Amino acid sequence: MIFTYIFLAFLLLGLFTQFFLAQRQMNSANAHRHEVPAGFDNTISLEDHQKAANYTIAKLKLGWLETIFSQGLLIALTLLGLLFVIHRELLVFLPAGVWQQIALLLSISFLSSLIDLPFSWYKQFRLEEQFGFNRMSQKLFWLDFIKGTLLGLAIGVPLLWVILSLMQQAGDFWWLYAWVFLVAFILIATWVAPVLIMPLFNKFKPLDDGPLKSSIHGLLDRCGFVSKGLFVMDGSKRSAHGNAYFTGIGKNKRIVFFDTLIEKLSPSEIEAVLAHELGHFKKNHVRKRMLLTFLMSLAGLALLGWLSQQIWFYESLGVFPEIDGNNAGLALALFSLVIPVFTFFITPLGSLLSRKHEFEADSFAAEKTNANHLISALIKLYQDNAATLTPDRLYSAFYDSHPPAPIRIAHLNQLAKASL
Repeated sequence: MIFTYIFLAFLLLGLFTQFFLAQRQMNSANAHRHEVPAGFDNTISLEDHQKAANYTIAKLKLGWLETIFSQGLLIALTLLGLLFVIHRELLVFLPAGVWQQIALLLSISFLSSLIDLPFSWYKQFRLEEQFGFNRMSQKLFWLDFIKGTLLGLAIGVPLLWVILSLMQQAGDFWWLYAWVFLVAFILIATWVAPVLIMPLFNKFKPLDDGPLKSSIHGLLDRCGFVSKGLFVMDGSKRSAHGNAYFTGIGKNKRIVFFDTLIEKLSPSEIEAVLAHELGHFKKNHVRKRMLLTFLMSLAGLALLGWLSQQIWFYESLGVFPEIDGNNAGLALALFSLVIPVFTFFITPLGSLLSRKHEFEADSFAAEKTNANHLISALIKLYQDNAATLTPDRLYSAFYDSHPPAPIRIAHLNQLAKASL
């Protein structure tokens, strides 16, 4: 089958690209490890700079190993026929239909978890521990895993039931009905997640009264931003990394700070970081990204609708479709497995758009706060998170959702000078 060779070619090319870029990133970290880049040498020590290089290299090596195992599972499920073997074995225990197809998809998810779990554990308790970032206990790790699994089943099984039922019963345009359902589901989930889902994993408490809260309210008033509340999350029980984010949509938006972020940054720096995040909302980045996600999901479902009717799609990937046409689960499984192989090559476009949005959000923050405060906050975060200051140009262009540190700081310095 021609598609077999096309799939294999994209798979191998993707693996080569990932290895090539990872190697360039490691070489860049090593080549610049003996000197802190200009502009950072007054604030970041050589020891911290070398720690960032070691951390970058360690993550890349672990990620590459995980990629080899996950792609090996992909080949086993498709070209080596494991998916079809599981499908036929399940038919021994379950009658053909939606529930057998759900069992098939859950079986694939289970196998994927078997690959991912050891790497997740190693990353948390070996890699992150080695560099001083891990604060999670073994008990919390496994509790998170159990909660995540049960939550995934509670949400995923009904979701799969609806999608598979539409695939079998809604005719040629099932994919359009499925898309409408998914859009509604995503919007509702985004709305209720801050209240019903996130508290299952973390504790959220209102930000205490004081100078920080007053300055943030002043910023929100200047930006005309309405929030459901300001909250502090106990991120320190899992990691030393700091962050801040928005969650929810519409009037249900919440602003959440990691407690580690509040520990590390001054009130003026936190205000500048928040102004950057507000910039994403005021520049409509969130809406644009959500709209793009919806459009891409529509295109994906339409493509799945067409591929599910093509016998070559199944046979090229190690599966023999059922004569009675009851192949919805097989089609969805195959599509979910192989589509990332092809979409991997549009990663740079998404990264480019994201970096553009980051520059715009930085510009917004420089308008509403002092750009120097955002600069000092970012440098502290680069230091505390052991982020490399010398990324490879090609690696960064392909993967990075944020501008490289030197370019971003230089841009903010220009904005700071322009505001004088």
